[in-house]
Amino acid sequence: MSGVNEIRSTFLDYFRRNGHEVVESSPLVPRNDPTLMFTNAGMVQFKNVFTGLETRPYVRAATAQKSVRAGGKHNDLDNVGYTARHLTFFEMLGNFSFGDYFKERAIELAWNLITKEFGLAKDKLLVTVYHTDEEAAGYWKKIAGFSDDRIIRIATSDNFWAMGDTGPCGPCSEIFIDRGEHIWGGPPGSPEEDGDRFLEFWNLVFMQYEQVTKEERIDLPRPSIDTGMGLERMASILQGVESVFETDLFRHLIDAASSEIGKGPGKDNVASYRVIADHLRSSCFLIADGVLPSNEGRGYVLRRIMRRAMRHAQLLGASDPLMWKLVPALVREMGQAYPELSRGQALITETLKLEETRFRKTLARGLGLLADATETLHAGDMLDGETAFKLYDTYGFPLDLTQDALRQRSISVDLAGFTDAMERQRAEARANWAGSGEAATETIWFGLREKLGATEFLGYDTEKAEGVITAIVRDGAAVDAATEGETVSVIVNQTPFYGESGGQMGDTGMISGEGVAIEITDTQKKANGVFVHIGKIVSGKAKVGAAVELKVDHARRGRLRANHSATHLIHEALREVLGTHVAQKGSLVAPERLRFDISHNKPISQEELEQVERMANEIVVQNSPVTTRLMSVDDAIAEGAMALFGEKYGDEVRVVSMGTALHGQKANRPYSVELCGGTHVRATGDIGLIRIVSDAAVAAGVRRIEALTGEDARHHLDEQDRRLKAVASALKVGPGEVLSRVEGLVEERRKLERELTEARKKLALGGGGGSGAGETETIAGVSFTGRVVTGVQPKDLKGLADEAKQALGSGVVVFIGASDDGKASVVVAVTPDLTGRFSAVDLVRVAADALGGQGGGGRPDMAQAGGPDASKGEAAIAAVKAAMAG
Repeated sequence: MSGVNEIRSTFLDYFRRNGHEVVESSPLVPRNDPTLMFTNAGMVQFKNVFTGLETRPYVRAATAQKSVRAGGKHNDLDNVGYTARHLTFFEMLGNFSFGDYFKERAIELAWNLITKEFGLAKDKLLVTVYHTDEEAAGYWKKIAGFSDDRIIRIATSDNFWAMGDTGPCGPCSEIFIDRGEHIWGGPPGSPEEDGDRFLEFWNLVFMQYEQVTKEERIDLPRPSIDTGMGLERMASILQGVESVFETDLFRHLIDAASSEIGKGPGKDNVASYRVIADHLRSSCFLIADGVLPSNEGRGYVLRRIMRRAMRHAQLLGASDPLMWKLVPALVREMGQAYPELSRGQALITETLKLEETRFRKTLARGLGLLADATETLHAGDMLDGETAFKLYDTYGFPLDLTQDALRQRSISVDLAGFTDAMERQRAEARANWAGSGEAATETIWFGLREKLGATEFLGYDTEKAEGVITAIVRDGAAVDAATEGETVSVIVNQTPFYGESGGQMGDTGMISGEGVAIEITDTQKKANGVFVHIGKIVSGKAKVGAAVELKVDHARRGRLRANHSATHLIHEALREVLGTHVAQKGSLVAPERLRFDISHNKPISQEELEQVERMANEIVVQNSPVTTRLMSVDDAIAEGAMALFGEKYGDEVRVVSMGTALHGQKANRPYSVELCGGTHVRATGDIGLIRIVSDAAVAAGVRRIEALTGEDARHHLDEQDRRLKAVASALKVGPGEVLSRVEGLVEERRKLERELTEARKKLALGGGGGSGAGETETIAGVSFTGRVVTGVQPKDLKGLADEAKQALGSGVVVFIGASDDGKASVVVAVTPDLTGRFSAVDLVRVAADALGGQGGGGRPDMAQAGGPDASKGEAAIAAVKAAMAG
């Protein structure tokens, strides 16, 4: 029992037998911790259970948690490939107790697993404990029979875990194995502890305190257990290899890569193979969890991982994109344990292939520039930061790739200089921004926010309300009053007007009061909660402190509501039809239409669009109530609400649910459940009708859906119906017969075009419809036919020349075609027996010159050219004859 898959299943089965609920791995994009870029430990999905914010129906759990450490505080990216144990993607095996068992049982479970199930030699094992944790040390003596020299007391934070500055915390106990004297290194706590001889593979966290303040720590009422065992490290131990990259899973991935490249790993290139194998796992799992490469956030980290692997594939000599070809090998190895790999295989493959194809262009250009910039540098030298920044900023060559490319030459990069160059650019950008009129206007809202506080929004429940004007901004400055005809931005203490956000356009309407009426043409949300009503004073004078009535344009708001709710239904239908990789990448909710951008790497078929539309309309006709609840973000996501990671959510969020699913696993459950701050219809029937009108690509891996609802959708269908009836009338058939009639007409036209082409050829060859000599004559003892023809397409001239050449048997043929715009095409053909005397290429160039053109090309027996003046066709034929005559 030493294969990775077997180790994983043995671990989970062992804890299942010991009363633990085996819980599925959570996604790599954390659903309950916005402070993390990626899930990087098994306890992440249980964070709120440990803090008491969430309860589960079990008190013991075990997981195999997929994890990534390649961004933020936990970043192993640059070490991967060059050390024996660093990975960007890894699996963390863990067992957890939520107020159930504690230290003694945790140590007993761990000891029995590693010595009885995994069969590790007891005399090779040792542990660390926090230096004051005599309780844990006593249990290790009792359960494992360890002497004091096998229990190492550590006084640093390495053996004391904390969730943050406050919250649950407690001492740790790490388990190590001695891998033998042939490997350099010393035990933990020794000067040689950074060596690889003593390998830590399991950390037991005893969560027994709560850090209340920096100075105060109290006992937790229900102490808990959180453990983490690195699956890849355990595999290296059980398989008797010194590096995680020598374990079975990595060997298979490296074998797949070497098979595609055509050579195996050796001393000089093994690091590149290791980078590819590790980064393949990270990339595929991140894409499977909905992350796509981009230039910011999680997408940027994914792009760095992908491109680093692609750079190493290029170093190994891969002439074509490689990474996408390795996806099947990964799915074979890990698809059973993580079915999301199989479900997302198509998207993963397409994303990798597209990214690597593009990156190869960037890479070739960047490496050339880097070679020029470093040609005078030697091992130990440093590339200046300005040059590294120029490569990054001007040519799109990332800093980490510059570092990686120079690493093999032992050349470093001046990171301080790079940072200085980047900061100078940012400072310049800030200065330019601050100097613009728009920027100057924007800055005012922050001051007003500090002075006035946020605007209270009432528009979920009403479209009419009363308020008090708290600020008026005109021409970028706050004023106390404004008069008729002036365009102003007005802030009111409370408003039913929705401020543009989340893709939904801002409301319009009227603000009126004693002696004033303001027509509002837009509402914007500024400075974290200030609703700015933009409009023109149509009568009277607006004053700060005046009481006013605010009325939203009801008809426009109704259409906005319908389009926003339809967006949710289309989103869910797209995920059902195309796959759960579909995620919102942007939207526009306007009164007359909706636009929805999604992550999807290929065109959507007409059949798929029709299915999406049909499923969304099934929910519309249910006319089921649209429900909204206020919940904590974690509770909402726990109940299945879709959240847009990258959006900022407060302590409470609105969860909008609509419809009842009719198909699949969600049947008889809420159809669409999303976190959303926008306004929505009261019941799905208020949408009326959804009609998808277009699908197009707007960026790499992003599709744009546009749709209409309600009256706009009906008007669209009415217009289509009118056009169909008009076409049917013109064709003198019923609407149902239009398609077959059009198909018949198209085929009839093709037939006529073919007949016309043949007729023109015959006419040209038979002597009519053209001008020029036409008859066969003898030039320099050679038969010659030359004609100027009209009504013959340039592409058909060669066919004419071939037929004329066959009729001659031996000779030279010239055809000049005159087009309607006065331009000419010329073809010269020479029979094979004469190509030694006359070259068609030479003769066609003579003709082109006479037609006012130049050049031309082809073969000695057939050549083609053109010219701007078809009226000189006879002169061109004469010129060819003269050239033949010598």
